[in-house]
Amino acid sequence: MQSGETPEKKSSACLVDIAIGQIGGKWKLNLIYHLIAGPKRYSELKRLLPGASDRMMTRSLKELETDGLIIREVFAQVPARVEYSLTPDGQALVPILEAMDDWGKQRSAES
Repeated sequence: MQSGETPEKKSSACLVDIAIGQIGGKWKLNLIYHLIAGPKRYSELKRLLPGASDRMMTRSLKELETDGLIIREVFAQVPARVEYSLTPDGQALVPILEAMDDWGKQRSAES
């Protein structure tokens, strides 16, 4: 522990590490942000994030699903249809993402 660091500060820093581990990375927050508007198919998300490779999209979606932030729903039809949507835990991130959006708008206005 660094000088002046209380156990509470150290503990909360570890929780921030956990949160960053689940939503960190280049594409996860962007994916969550686009799912705020409602369920999306993979192709829709891909159009919204053209810079993301298929590998990174698939990996990020799988990690978000494993962490309980999104749901992958497969519909039994031909051709198969898969949609991604936010779980209640994913929805809990909406105010944070909205605050980040506001912050980004403010920063871009200052530039």
